Amino acid sequence: MRFTLILILGASFFLTSCKKGKADITLKGQVTDATFNTSLTNGTIEVYELIAATGDYNLLGSQVIGTDGFYSFTFPRNAAESYLIEIRKADYFHEDVVIPLSSLTIEEDNVRNFSTTVKSWAALRFVTTNPNAALTYTRQSGKTGCSDCCTAEPQTYYGLLDTIIYCPNDGNTTYAYNYTASGVFGIKEIVTAAYDTTTITLSY
Repeated sequence: MRFTLILILGASFFLTSCKKGKADITLKGQVTDATFNTSLTNGTIEVYELIAATGDYNLLGSQVIGTDGFYSFTFPRNAAESYLIEIRKADYFHEDVVIPLSSLTIEEDNVRNFSTTVKSWAALRFVTTNPNAALTYTRQSGKTGCSDCCTAEPQTYYGLLDTIIYCPNDGNTTYAYNYTASGVFGIKEIVTAAYDTTTITLSY
């Protein structure tokens, strides 16, 4: 009897040890369209895990975002350093978010809400027929952080000019720059229509 009890206790300890540290993580929330203040529908959301010490990302799951904008993933807690969330939809800015493993729990659902915006473009047109003209402009407001966003550093041109520079911007928001053209200071701004290109012309 004593030997049998020892075997039962040993088996119980072994099974408990095998399960220790193994659990599922649930990540859920809602994705919104910040341009129109609605749920983002028909986009895709994917979750990747960054494997510890390898630098490699492993796809854990992919979903099409429904009409309510909600998503939910449940995946095993592995030896991951962090998780990468990628949100994609045509004509919207990509949203990539890194979530450290240390910020997640297995005790309850982890709620993370995300948003993205519709793309638009500001077409900055500069025109002068003065061969001695000088122009310097600097962005004051507009989209930042995207891979093809226009720089916030001052830009300078000399002489004859008729050119257009395309700058991505969040749809239905203001794009503005200040300028000095041949000694004259001013500010140009315009609201860029969602899904479209809006031109700002400076003739000097």
